[in-house]
Amino acid sequence: MERRKHDAELMKKERLARKMEFLDNPDKRDDIPPGQLLNMIPVKQGDAILDVGAGTGYMTIPAAKIVGGPVYALDLDPDMLQIIQSKARKDNVTNVKTLKGSMEDIPLSEESIDIALASLVLHEIHPLSHSLQQIKQVLKPEGYFVCVELEKYEDNGSHPRIASSVMEQELEDAGFHVIQRRRPTDAVYIIIAQK
Repeated sequence: MERRKHDAELMKKERLARKMEFLDNPDKRDDIPPGQLLNMIPVKQGDAILDVGAGTGYMTIPAAKIVGGPVYALDLDPDMLQIIQSKARKDNVTNVKTLKGSMEDIPLSEESIDIALASLVLHEIHPLSHSLQQIKQVLKPEGYFVCVELEKYEDNGSHPRIASSVMEQELEDAGFHVIQRRRPTDAVYIIIAQK
């Protein structure tokens, strides 16, 4: 019995290590540094930021270093939230707040967030429209939503992706106003929208 428990714990640690390696892989993000992404929007000192599907804190920690306000890291996986907390402690960042939850029911007050970020996570959400409404609900009037996703092409295989034209339409249908479109590489697009 003790052996099985040890083996299960070892497998969990290996899965977590593989997940971290995948999420922190700069090739996956086509070298879009978080600072560069944050410079695309008018981030102000004291802004409240929500990192939706925060993963290992790839966007959370750099955002927290830029603003003095709270940076909320929302993720379903408590292991990811522990990693974010560990990174924040290591970097002496005190304004990171971890939230266990999903995009379908964001555990924040209405109109409490200045900027919401979703980096390479929206392609996993179905239906997308409900989650976009939840994000819009927590944004302050004229708050910004930054979406980073992988473009969908015919030869993408089975990896789920959302075409930029579809994402833009989803955002407009949710009541966002698209103010900027960027394509740092052929594979990645960035859409910045405002409530």
